[in-house]
Amino acid sequence: MFLEDCGVVTCLGQGKTDVAHKLFAGSPGGLVLRDGLVPGQSVYVGAVKTELPSPPSALSDIDCRNNRLMQTALMEITAAVERAIKRYGRDRVAVVVGTSTSGIADGEDALDVRQDTGAWPADYHYEKQEISGLSTFVARFLGLTGPAYTVATACSSSAKVFASARRLIRAGLADAAIVGGADTLCRMTLNGFNSLELLSKEKCNPFSKNRNGITIGEGASALLLTQGDGPVQFLGIGETSDAHHLTAPDPEGKGAHDAMMQALNDAKLTPADISYINLHGTATVLNDAMEAHAVASVFDSKTLCSSTKGMTGHMLGATGSCEAAFLWLSLNPATNTGFLPPHIWDGVADPALPELNFVTRETALPQAKRLAMLSNSFGFGGSNASLILGTGFSNA
Repeated sequence: MFLEDCGVVTCLGQGKTDVAHKLFAGSPGGLVLRDGLVPGQSVYVGAVKTELPSPPSALSDIDCRNNRLMQTALMEITAAVERAIKRYGRDRVAVVVGTSTSGIADGEDALDVRQDTGAWPADYHYEKQEISGLSTFVARFLGLTGPAYTVATACSSSAKVFASARRLIRAGLADAAIVGGADTLCRMTLNGFNSLELLSKEKCNPFSKNRNGITIGEGASALLLTQGDGPVQFLGIGETSDAHHLTAPDPEGKGAHDAMMQALNDAKLTPADISYINLHGTATVLNDAMEAHAVASVFDSKTLCSSTKGMTGHMLGATGSCEAAFLWLSLNPATNTGFLPPHIWDGVADPALPELNFVTRETALPQAKRLAMLSNSFGFGGSNASLILGTGFSNA
């Protein structure tokens, strides 16, 4: 299967060209200090600064920042979606997207108004923050009538949508699918992570000896999965659930290891076939330790890898699809600048972790007729997903 087109917006910028330029340059400028999210604290966040488009008036009933982020990404792939509609029909294009916040930020603002005035804002309805709201918005915005639903499995949400969409196509319920995800900065999420003592006081520092927590970000991406032609191929995915703990990862990383091995087996590839790994790399003490051991148990120490969260922050339910979009940008000759996404950190390796081969700003994209790249997404509760994208493969 192919990923025919891609739209993306993160704190790096808006659109394929802008995001790719800053991604491959290793720009951490999107991480900024923000007040008002955690009481009495200024915290670093990956905030989208672009002015977001208003939805069509027919969608005003579900207008929220999260859906506006997704609309921004969707607008980049509208032409490709229209081609798919003409090819297959509106009822044969599915929507499978992931989120963890939905419109909670708008609900928080509405609650502030209610506390101040005693009444909810006239335009507020709980539907704006329902988890299903994201897939409803995508389907209505694009005029699609096929299967549409939202996956919410914490930080693996929008990685797992690739598996769900592929199952719909293989089952004959759809011929193409919109896959992606969106998540928005909100006080509930920031304060939840703060209560767990997982928020970093500085910009996050993945895999460093000095790492001390997460930087939260926001963003959205949308990709068109089709059986037709496209510049990037969806080669394989692995899903596991280790259920070790509600929030802490399994320190042995067995679920993460198994997800990567499943993805490789699904793609009919070996570890040596993977040119680059986009690490989950949240910069918490436990997550990075688990992932380093899991990666080292599967891949050679020379395999190139990086965590892009040093540039974007952790986009939670959107992180899987946004980092899949980063692989798409890396594999697509129209967007790649000849480099890989660098690992942004302080350069102080943790001697307690296996050595990983981190990408620098000077690391060139490997030159080969076939390229395969893997992305990891690991969520609370032990929900793990690893997906592989590539180019140049036959029978994908």
